[in-house]
Amino acid sequence: MISKTYLLTALAMLAFAGNSLLCRVALRDTSIDPATFTLLRLVAGAGVLWLMVRMRAKADSCAGSWRGALALFAYAAAFSYAYVQLDAGAGALLLFGAVQLSMIAWGMLKGERLAPMQVAGMLLATAGVAALLLPGARTPPMTASVLMMVSGIAWGAYSLMGKGKPNPLATTAGNFIRATPIATVMCLAGAATLRWDATGALYAVASGALTSGIGYAIWYAALPGLSAVQGASVQLSVPLLTALAGSLLLGENLTGRTLVAGIAILGGIALVLSTRRQV
Repeated sequence: MISKTYLLTALAMLAFAGNSLLCRVALRDTSIDPATFTLLRLVAGAGVLWLMVRMRAKADSCAGSWRGALALFAYAAAFSYAYVQLDAGAGALLLFGAVQLSMIAWGMLKGERLAPMQVAGMLLATAGVAALLLPGARTPPMTASVLMMVSGIAWGAYSLMGKGKPNPLATTAGNFIRATPIATVMCLAGAATLRWDATGALYAVASGALTSGIGYAIWYAALPGLSAVQGASVQLSVPLLTALAGSLLLGENLTGRTLVAGIAILGGIALVLSTRRQV
């Protein structure tokens, strides 16, 4: 029988992959612009997370900080603008690689020492990112790729800020609420270029309410049953799930370059996560 933890973990990974799919299809196939998508996603996520916090048996107040909200906004905005051009699979690969590599690099700056196999893993993952971005007929657009890596770095920073928080759901709810006015300012600044339609708005709300809000709640419910290495390693499945779903549902091509780069990036990160750090 499948344990509750494994079921919740699988659902959370599907939700995280769904974020990329919903954003990509909205910005590719509907009239909605990235700024409006970001705002609607944050508003929907804030509403669902606030309700979840208030519905708990012991109702907590929403926590978070403006610093966390800025990191969350930077992640969400760069994510949306990147998916104007990137395929879902390539975007998820760049996002995930940037998240993990930035968090590992931060640990090194704080004095963590890596074992030789971890150094090899870092080099392999970095080479995979470089291979994905090398000039060629199927190279992802450079501006969009850089934006997605910025999004990943911002999410890595957000994750580091939230590490060890006693109530991650309340913290995330508070950060979503605070990020909403920041996204509103972005929309007001570019009001002349805003556009949307009902389908695009529906995708944005689904991204915020379902794959972000409920997805994060499911993930936080699964985490207590996972070790730190399991929790980090299982996220290796997200780019793969996204690439497969993008191919099946959105008609995106899985190129040889993406597959080879993906193996290098995810394999390298797996080496870092699975090897014990030196003391």
